[in-house]
Formats: sequence, C-alpha cells, structure tokens
Amino acid sequence: MIAVRPLDHLDATVAIPGSKSYTQRAMAIAALAKGESLLRNVLISEDTRILADALGMLGIHVSQTGTDMTIRGGGGAISGAGRKIPLGNNGTALRLMTGIVSLGRGTFFLTGDERLCERPLKPLLDAIAMLGIASRTDGGKGYPPVAIDGGGLQGGRVLFRDIGSSQFVSSLLIAAPYAEGEITITLEGRVPSLPYIALTIETMDAFGVTVDSAGENCYVVRNGQGYHGREFLVEADASSASYFFLAAALTKGRVRVNNINPQTRQGDIGFLSLLKSLGCTVRFGDNGLDVFGGEMPKGEMVFDLGEMPDIVPSLAVLLAARKGRSIIRNIAHLRLKESDRIAALAVELRKTGIHTGELPDGLIIEGGVPHGARIETYNDHRIAMSFAILGLVAPGMEIENESCVGKSFPGFWETMGGLY
Repeated sequence: MIAVRPLDHLDATVAIPGSKSYTQRAMAIAALAKGESLLRNVLISEDTRILADALGMLGIHVSQTGTDMTIRGGGGAISGAGRKIPLGNNGTALRLMTGIVSLGRGTFFLTGDERLCERPLKPLLDAIAMLGIASRTDGGKGYPPVAIDGGGLQGGRVLFRDIGSSQFVSSLLIAAPYAEGEITITLEGRVPSLPYIALTIETMDAFGVTVDSAGENCYVVRNGQGYHGREFLVEADASSASYFFLAAALTKGRVRVNNINPQTRQGDIGFLSLLKSLGCTVRFGDNGLDVFGGEMPKGEMVFDLGEMPDIVPSLAVLLAARKGRSIIRNIAHLRLKESDRIAALAVELRKTGIHTGELPDGLIIEGGVPHGARIETYNDHRIAMSFAILGLVAPGMEIENESCVGKSFPGFWETMGGLY
C-alpha cells in the first residue's frame, strides 16, 4: 500500500514512456517482418515483457537494451506448435497472438491468468474460422484457454458486427498480408475504440504493408505483401500522459509533457478536448504541450467515451471533484478490461464520499468534494493511477497493490513523485 501526499501547488514537467499500443503492434508486426527491426523508445512493462516472451516461444528472437528492442522477424514463418503460451492478463497480446499463430502449422495453446480467461475471444475465433482456421475453447464458449489449429489463413471476407473490442480487427489486419488470398474485413454496428484500428494501419504501413479502403469501415488487405524490418520510433503514450493532464486539472496547476505528439493517432489524446470543456487551457509547443487547470463548469454534463475507454478512470475521478451530475456513456466494454472498471469505479468513488451509480453502459457521478480512502485496485493499473492522482487534492488517499501499475507504467510512482 502507498499513501498519497496532497499537493498545495503544481508546476511541473514530466516525460512519458513509449506508447503501449504502438509498442505491442510494432512488436507483432516486426515478428512477422523479413529481417531485423530496431524499435526505439518502446514501453518496457509487464505487458510488453509478456508479449516478448510469447514471441520468443514462436521462434522469434527478441532482445532489449534500455528502451531499444531488436526483433529478428521470421518473414511470416511461425514455429512453436504444441506449446502452451502464457499471456498473463495481457488482452492485447491474446488478440494479436491469435492472428499470428493462425499463420503457423500445428496446434497452439494460448492461456493466461484467471482474469484473462474471463475476457471474450469468440468474435476473433469466428473470424479466423471464416478463413479456414479451427479453434477450440472449453465448452465452445469462446474464452481462453484456447487451442488454435494453425495452417495459414485463406483469403475471403470477414464481417465483424457489434464487437466489444477493436483489437479483434487489428489482430486480423496484422496477420492478413500472409494469407493465401486477399482478405476483406467489414465492420457493422458498434465497434469501440475505432482510432486504434487507424493506429494499427499506420504501423502496418510503416513496415511496408498497405491496407486499402473499400468504403466506410471496410478494409482490404492484398495478399503477397510482406513486412520489412526497419527502425521504428515509438511515440509517447497518450494514456499514460492523461494522468498528468488530470493532475493539472484537479489542482488547477500546470503540467508540461515534453515528449507527447499532439497529432498522434492514439485516441486518448482526445482527453485534451474534454479537459478544455472542463475549464482547462491547453498550449502546444515544439516538443510537447502544457495543460493549465481552471474552474470547472457546474450543472449536468454527458460524455460519450466509446472511443477513449482507457480515459474513463481519469475522467471519472476528475468529475468526482466537479459540482454537478456527470454521465459517462457508451463504455459497456469496460466491464471486460483488467477489471470490471465500471463497477470498480463506482465502488471506489463511493468510498471517497461521491455518490456514484452504475448504468449498463456507464456511470452517473454526483460530484462534490471527495475525501481520501483506502482504494482497492482490483489489480488494475488504471484504477491505481487515477485514484493516486485524485489523492493530490483528497487528503488521506491510500492505494493498495500499488505495484499493479507495472502493467503499463512501471515508473509511474517516480514520475508522480516529481510533481512535488
């Protein structure tokens, strides 16, 4: 457990580690590339270590020096059939590995910890079945552990309808260049986190593969393409930066983030627009940006965070300190993250004295003056980090299982200490 000390005045500059989203996608793509890739400024965390170990079990050489990672790709060749590949609670790795092992020969077994085995995989398993890949789960329910009978993806058409994660799409896109024929992917209905698909396509393009558009939410990947090893710079993580933007908003102080790209395709950079609507000022510079906190407006406000699910904990604790009712909608997929984040946020915000109600797809927060409390993190890094920042203005905040931040931001506590 760690006790958070309140902060009277905030005027600080921070540096943010590499993007978890870009790092894991670049790792998967480099593993399939022909030749060697050097990934710079990668995020070194529990999740990226899990993915590196998993790729190693497929015969991919991965080495690391500081925040540089070298990956010797197999040109689409995948080995390691018959092995059980543990993925901890890394949902992104589970999805990406599903597409990758489909390209191998033989049966691959993907598993993880108890929470990962509660996270659905069926839409992606149904998709690879359309392309000739059989899989098996316990009782056919579509949850890990899963056995995937590799053999190479066939070409064809895949329809995703009302899925709970854009990572299903990213997984198939990344593997598609090595299919036997052209693959067309069409999305219908609800697809959360669409900006992450654009991020995937951008990274694929950097390694030499083009994804064509056949209309809105319809993607075509021509076969016969292949990734080529290269040097790739991973930009700073917008999700990690959000906690320090949050610090400025809560304390009405200033935070400068030096290494963030304001033009990033990471959807969570959209938090800055929300902060502007909540009284903050944002100023962009040559190599970063400043956020200045201000007076938040009162009254009822409604927020749709379907495109920014990882921002919800940060926004929720900020709204706890705003006078008025706040409604966060379109986040039902948060129930399938590292924890049921909707339920977790409701319970923990109530501990701080803030009346919070659950909706099937969101939260209702009656803001006021939160106080400190002992926060259960549910082994969820984003619950830990958001409530830690709330502790800057809510005396008496204590965060249990503080080491869970290692999933995405191992240096969080040291970076937060720099705010003082």
